[in-house]
Parts: sequence; structure tokens; C-alpha cells
Amino acid sequence: MHVLHVVGARPNFMKVAPVLRALAGGDGVRQTLVHTGQHYDANMSDIFFQQLDIPQPDVNLGVGSGGHTQQTAEVMTRFEPVVLERKPEMVLVYGDVNSTVAAALVCAKLLVSVAAVEAGLRSGDRTMPEEINRLLTDQIAELLFTPSADGDENLRREGVAAEKIHRVGNVMIDTLVRLLPKAEERWDVQCAALNLERYGLVTLHRPSNVDTPAALASILAALNDISRHVPLIFPIHPRTRQRLGASRSTAASPHLRLVDPVGYLDFLGLQRHAALVITDSGGIQEETTYLGVPCLTVRENTERPVTVTVGTNILVGQDMDRLRAEAGRILSGAGKKGQVPPLWDGHAAERIAKALLTW
Repeated sequence: MHVLHVVGARPNFMKVAPVLRALAGGDGVRQTLVHTGQHYDANMSDIFFQQLDIPQPDVNLGVGSGGHTQQTAEVMTRFEPVVLERKPEMVLVYGDVNSTVAAALVCAKLLVSVAAVEAGLRSGDRTMPEEINRLLTDQIAELLFTPSADGDENLRREGVAAEKIHRVGNVMIDTLVRLLPKAEERWDVQCAALNLERYGLVTLHRPSNVDTPAALASILAALNDISRHVPLIFPIHPRTRQRLGASRSTAASPHLRLVDPVGYLDFLGLQRHAALVITDSGGIQEETTYLGVPCLTVRENTERPVTVTVGTNILVGQDMDRLRAEAGRILSGAGKKGQVPPLWDGHAAERIAKALLTW
């Protein structure tokens, strides 16, 4: 069986790595890796391939940045000839980025089977481009690999046949489990380089948080206040750095340390040892839940509700007074305690491989 994997952005890389390894031992399995180039910056892409031990892509479409429509159209235009030439039996798409839905649409037109990894997640917010990507991809896919029970329920409600749905657990956690020891080996050097003791970790990149000057200024003011109680490390997404550079309304406190993006291992170490994490990222909600680190998510909703109902995540929306209050509770030792959801055990990719080989 020829399996073709499509990745386009950092979260995809963390999900494809364990699936590539799990299928490598499959009898008669041939694999092709296509990188759409949706993330093109070396700090955001190449270093992840190196640290996750992912082979160099067989094809790089080199799409680069652009608006959602432009990026989706470019992936479709450049991906179709690859499918026609390579003739895979199954195309695996990951997560909810533009590359995911673009590849799925091409396969639907060419009558090539698609499997969706991390299927069934829903925020209920159709103003998010990722939500549209999720909805469309899951309707196209022949196999849907879900990370948690809510994913199964969402798909059934949307009319997806039960035999297509396979709850396998969270493949991103497979990568975390495998690489956490390596991250810990680097921690002493990393900690000394940053002169860290107790600290919090921040990531922000969602348009709703960084594209509106008033929203960004409000968040920055809250982060400045929190940083008076604990230093905050902020590996800053290029999008966010650009927005901060254009906004002079609020200056960052000296205790809010803006640093360049870091590789996966170093970021995993920063998460593992943080007193709290403030984010608007979906994947970080999952990783902090597994690590048992309190997470405050600056979003009104999440497509990963299990991180709230079972894990360590709290949605604070854009209520900055609540962000300050919840951060204070965590720092005083009264933060939320969570558990690891079922099947988040480091073996999700093996279940995916078994289902594919059975298919």
C-alpha cells in the first residue's frame, strides 16, 4: 500500500513523525511525505524536521505565506500533479491547517481515499478558518482518527458513518512522550542560558488576539501585570512580533521577555518546567494537559474541550481581569489540577497504523 502524508505547519510535523515510524514496519507499505511549505521560515519549519527525526520531504510544494484563499488554492494547484504522478492508495492529512483541507479537496476530486488524523474536533465557532477546514476535511475523509470521545460524538452528530470513526488517542502526545527525555537532557543548559528559576510561558498568534491593536494592548497590559509576580518568557511568533512592532500603545515590561521562536525540544522543556502557560494555541492546550502544567487559554472557545473537562486548561476568553485572577490563583498554589485523557499514552500512531493496514 502506498501512503502519502501531507504536512504544512509545525503542529502537523509533530503528528506525522510517529505515524511515519509506526507505518515503517508495515509489510508492503510505501510512504511519501509531501511538505506544502505553508510554514516556510527555518525557525518554524526546518528545525522541527531535524529534532523530530522526520526524513526530508519527497516533495516540497513551496507554497509560502498568503491569505487563506490564496494559500489553499496554491496548495490545491501544486498538489494535484503530485497525486496524479505518485498514485497513492491513501492520503493522510493532519490537523486543521489550510494544507489539510486543500489536500483533502484534491483527493475528493481525483477519487483518492483520505484519512484525517485528529478528526472530529470542533470549537463551534465558524468564524475561525480552522473550523471550516475541520468540517470540510472530515466530510471528505474515508477514515477518521479521533483523539477523544468528543470527536466521535461530533462526527456521529454530523452524519459520519460509525465504521469510519476510529478513536486512537492523540498522536501529538506520542511525540511528546518520545522526546521528553531528550528535552530534559537539555534543560540544565537551557535554564542556565535563560537564567530561569520560577517563570511562566506565553505564546500568542491568533488573529483575534494580535491583529486588533486594542485587543493586543489589553493582553500586553495583563501580561505586564502578571510578570510583576513571575517572569514571563514569550517566544514570539513572527506574526505577533510584526503586530507588536506596529503598536506603540503599551510597552513590554522588563519582566516580560520576548525571545525568538525555539525548537520543539527547547519549547517542550519550557512547558515542562513552567509555573503556568498562557496561550491561544490548540496543541499547547493538549501538551500542558499531559504535562500537568496549568494552562490559561486566551480564547472564547476551544476545539479541544477535553483539556478543560479533564485536563489543566481554563478558557479565559479576552477577559483580562479573569486572566490576572486565574494566574494569581495558580501562582498561589490554588490552580486547577487535571488528569491525562484516555488513550493519550504514546501509542496513538500504532493504532493508526493498525487501522490503515486493516483497511
